[in-house]
Amino acid sequence: MPSVAVKLYSVFFKFMLKHRLQNRIQIDETNNGSQQHFGVTSRPNEESIVASNPIFTDGVATKDLHVDPGTSVSIRVFLPETCLGSHESDLKSKFRVRVPGSDSNQGLLRRNSYGNQTHVNKNGFNHRRSSLGSVAADDIGLITENGVYRGYSPVVGKNCRKLPVMLQFHGGGFVSGSNDSTANDLFCRRIAKLCDVIVIAVGYRLAPEDRYPAAFEDGLKVLHWLAKQVNLAECSKSVGSRRGGGTDLKKSDTYGHIADAFGASLVEPWLAAHGDPSRCVLLGVSCGGNIADYVARKAVEAGKLLDPVKVVAQVLMYPFFIGSVPTHSEIKLANSYFYDKALCTLAWKLFLPEGEFDLDHPAANPLTPGRGPPLKRMPPTLTVIAEHDWMKDRAIAYSEELRKVNVDAPVLEYKDAVHEFATLDMLLKTPQAQACAEDIAIWVKKYISLRGHEFSY
Repeated sequence: MPSVAVKLYSVFFKFMLKHRLQNRIQIDETNNGSQQHFGVTSRPNEESIVASNPIFTDGVATKDLHVDPGTSVSIRVFLPETCLGSHESDLKSKFRVRVPGSDSNQGLLRRNSYGNQTHVNKNGFNHRRSSLGSVAADDIGLITENGVYRGYSPVVGKNCRKLPVMLQFHGGGFVSGSNDSTANDLFCRRIAKLCDVIVIAVGYRLAPEDRYPAAFEDGLKVLHWLAKQVNLAECSKSVGSRRGGGTDLKKSDTYGHIADAFGASLVEPWLAAHGDPSRCVLLGVSCGGNIADYVARKAVEAGKLLDPVKVVAQVLMYPFFIGSVPTHSEIKLANSYFYDKALCTLAWKLFLPEGEFDLDHPAANPLTPGRGPPLKRMPPTLTVIAEHDWMKDRAIAYSEELRKVNVDAPVLEYKDAVHEFATLDMLLKTPQAQACAEDIAIWVKKYISLRGHEFSY
């Protein structure tokens, strides 16, 4: 059984969540759905937010991007330090930084791996490639300002270790949560390091300000944005090669203007240098699992239209599924911890379009006929469930349907666990949460490894 601390926190959590949902219903009724919103993607007054950090803190650098000018949809990119490769990573850790208050006119001496001394300028970095092969700071993209390390800016073509890309969709019942919350930031950092992937945490629009299908469309929008980024990066490379190939300068500038007209200047450098979209994984937490499954279905329907992006697998962590005919777990565990059935039903009322509330809606029930392409075309799907989660039976049923058509769809059930046991703020540092992340990494690596399926249960 869950600990006493978890039980007490669950009571407080449900009380606060019920109060917030009721307030949103009142606000929504006052607005009467007549207002069109740019979109709300977070509610900072309800949860702690952590700022992005371009420095490889704890092995992962992050940055925030606004990907859609028409809405508030944003992403947070998590780049693991392994993108540098072992040599560049070791080199970065050896760089000395000028201490504030020291004599800025005196250079520093750094002993390189060959035993001799290399002169380092006043900013603390060697900006020359020596004859012995030492690598300059510029060559691995280290940004410095007044001797202080300011983050990572890749030099495309020099140190471009390619990593798979994972789109992550946070939980919160479609009405709360954010991609930059402290809990989601910690979870994504953990996944980025364990899976050795670039994680893109999606900040989709929340209900009731933006009801279905807003959140689902935002997830798909980010997948298309990723495909566009790859194409723009290729366009930039083409222009760069023309400029560097001794062609006429005026002609090169013309190509540059054409490229910029298509948005080449909007290329995200981390993805351009290190992203491998042909190995794309979707990971959804709670209601984010519903979004991930929708995006996976649309990716299957799009097929080669999404090239070079290819969704090779998805992970559904305790998906937010429900239906009009209750399952055994929905009856037995209706009053379970943190997210009980009554609160979740209230969240669905806030999310589904007014006048269209139906627990068998395609967004809610994965077994509703006609939801999308045949299940046999779905990517491999790992489902994570918790013993004390009332939603688990429907997630198991969906996984069984996938296995019937030969889709790799294992289920991992964690004993004595509750809904969001691996992603909720107070539970993130538990051994069970760490073990879950490690299990996910083992399974995901089956489909993102360039060397084949060397990882298996």
